[in-house]
Amino acid sequence: MTARQAPAFRYHSIALFGAATPIDVSRTHGTRRMRPTAFAALSLSISLLIAAPLVEASAPTSLSQDDVTWLRRDSFGLDTATVTQYRALGRKAVLEKQLDNRISDTLPAPIAAQIASYESFYTPLEPLLVSIQQQQQQIKTMPDGPDKVAANKALQTRANKLGQEAQQAEILHAIYGPNQLKEQLVWFWLNHFSVYAGKGRIRWELADYEQNIIRPHALGKFRDLVMATLESPAMLEFLDNAQNAKGHVNENYARELMELHTLGVNSGYTQQDVQQLALILTGVGIAPINGKPETFGPNMAPLVVKNGLFEFNPQRHDFSDKVLLGKTIKGSGFDEVKQAVDLIVRQPACAQFISRKLAEYFVSDNPSPALVAKMAHTFRRTDGDIAQVMRVMFESHDLVANAGKKFKDPMQFVVSSVRLAYDGTPIVNAQPLIGWLNQLDQPLFGRITPDGWPLDNESWSSSGQMAKRFDIARAIGTGNNQLFTPAGSTTRGAGFPMLTTRLYYDAIEPNLSAATRGALAKATSQQEWNTFLLSSPDLNYR
Repeated sequence: MTARQAPAFRYHSIALFGAATPIDVSRTHGTRRMRPTAFAALSLSISLLIAAPLVEASAPTSLSQDDVTWLRRDSFGLDTATVTQYRALGRKAVLEKQLDNRISDTLPAPIAAQIASYESFYTPLEPLLVSIQQQQQQIKTMPDGPDKVAANKALQTRANKLGQEAQQAEILHAIYGPNQLKEQLVWFWLNHFSVYAGKGRIRWELADYEQNIIRPHALGKFRDLVMATLESPAMLEFLDNAQNAKGHVNENYARELMELHTLGVNSGYTQQDVQQLALILTGVGIAPINGKPETFGPNMAPLVVKNGLFEFNPQRHDFSDKVLLGKTIKGSGFDEVKQAVDLIVRQPACAQFISRKLAEYFVSDNPSPALVAKMAHTFRRTDGDIAQVMRVMFESHDLVANAGKKFKDPMQFVVSSVRLAYDGTPIVNAQPLIGWLNQLDQPLFGRITPDGWPLDNESWSSSGQMAKRFDIARAIGTGNNQLFTPAGSTTRGAGFPMLTTRLYYDAIEPNLSAATRGALAKATSQQEWNTFLLSSPDLNYR
């Protein structure tokens, strides 16, 4: 194909990362605001133009619309590395390597260095919790006054920083992780097994929860994932099972374990089942970190179970026999917990609930019953093998038949926009990304209730949401976003991104709607063109 003439923008000198001197966006964009009438035209019915390629549009292997649709479901969003890998290996091999976890999780060196510099990632969880306890004890001994106020403020600042580090690490993995299907599943499971950063010590525990609980089990057996979350300090504190003991039973975790994590509502379990599961979970908690050795009698000591900070304390356990989902479980200690989890995850309702929820996230708000049934059958046949269930879904016709009908939640919108705009270029400051998710009302680890953020179209497609997305698209499209300015620095970072690339012409431009092409044609600068593209319906749906 012959390269066409590029559109004449008002600011024709375009900032190519690593290829040109960035434009001073304060001059090209500055405080210039989008007129309300112009914004109205850019809501869900926004339209964009085709800008002509600056390079040859032909590619070694052409991508069909079916290919692009599949890739947009397989990843958070397109970038050159994703498309290159797909062309080199083909769909089947890409899927197999992802599901077999044979694509390295290695991040670009600058991104890996950022995460490695976070206190919550280079310090094991137990020393972190010991340090907070020591700080709290020191503060208690201080007399009332400004010094005590300052010490409390410093403790909260540190806790907030640790929480922000976990947020930044997760979104950096989502943007730069080579195994994009796995990265989507990590986000899906973090939301499914949701914990709230603002409760108790959970901010201190988020990095451990993300890196050591969810990520290693994202593609494994569902039972192992449930057990990992059951033993995690973050979950035990969030849903109060750390306080669940014989004579002081707390049903919170037992209820949510069945209703939200495994079986779903109206799946046949009763309030008595909740009560019985709560008794089974007595003694499941967190080991004390006060430095004092625990003492157990000769009968109890062999029944103690420890795994890191997780502890099953038999002295807090109710050893009576229980009846759960119609099956008797003899009082025996932690083995009751394992039997209960096995029983729950092997229920047909669990296979149906998890399969449907996965299909709702990846395929459609209303996935076909036939697809869900096939996934659920595979779930039962493989003893809850998540990778095998995902294979059924990603090999189905439904995945591509629903192209352009699944609205991106805020996480998908922000991550896909950055992946497209900066195309693998390592950012140096992830805090703006966290700010954008907060602005879009989906803060990472910020859901107060244990049900996780909704992932359906209606929850994220309001006019207010679209106005916020336009602002974020403008921040990314103009380069006025601090992503390339180190935190605390006043040095100007890189200029605006170049979106009229081979990636755009190969994988995005051929499938743009007429309305999108029309709005793009009205852009008066590259920055404005970028903004219109990133905020278009075409890039808000997948």
